[in-house]
Parts: sequence; structure tokens; C-alpha cells
Amino acid sequence: MLFAAIFALVIGVGMIAQWVMSYVTKQIPELKTEPIRIAFHIAAEMATALLLIVSGVLLLLGAGSGVYVYLVASGMLFYTSIVSPGYFAQQGKWGWLVMFSIIILAGILSVIQLV
Repeated sequence: MLFAAIFALVIGVGMIAQWVMSYVTKQIPELKTEPIRIAFHIAAEMATALLLIVSGVLLLLGAGSGVYVYLVASGMLFYTSIVSPGYFAQQGKWGWLVMFSIIILAGILSVIQLV
């Protein structure tokens, strides 16, 4: 359970930090070109990140609901980790695909550990 908790906290905080840094450094051109689509995308990623953080805290506290919350948060993370790499692949940023692949593999291992 410790691995899943730490994984959830690191990824959840990392997702929020990545979006904040991208916003601060003005690296989200879609805010001007596709504001509605990117707003929904960012909202979905923030919901995923927050649920990961909540699940990580619950797992660390040993709350029985932590496993269930983590499974839902993991499903959300798996979806975004499969969909999001297409954006970076389109730009030829292959390092991001490696990162998302590692997140998926680590997420699968964490789910296996919990169930």
C-alpha cells in the first residue's frame, strides 16, 4: 500500500505542478486557439490529480476507503496517460511518451499490489 500511496501523491502533485508551470511560462497556446477544449482537459486532469492526492492520503492513513478511491483515481490516470501522449507525439516530443509509459506501468503495478 505504501508504494501506491506515494505513487498517487507524487503523480497528483506532479500533474498540478506541470500545469501551473505550463501556465506561468505561457506554454499552453490552446488557451487562445481552443479555450473551451483545453479548459475541459485541464479540469479533467485537475480532478484526476486531486483524487490521486486524496487517495494517497487515505492510503497512508489506512482508511478502508483509500483502496476504492485509489482504484477510481487510477482509472482516471490511465485514461489521461493513454490520451495525452498523442499531443506530444504530434510535436515529436518522444520523451513525454516514455514518461507516460512509465506512469502506466507503475500504475498497473500499484493496482496489482493493492488487489
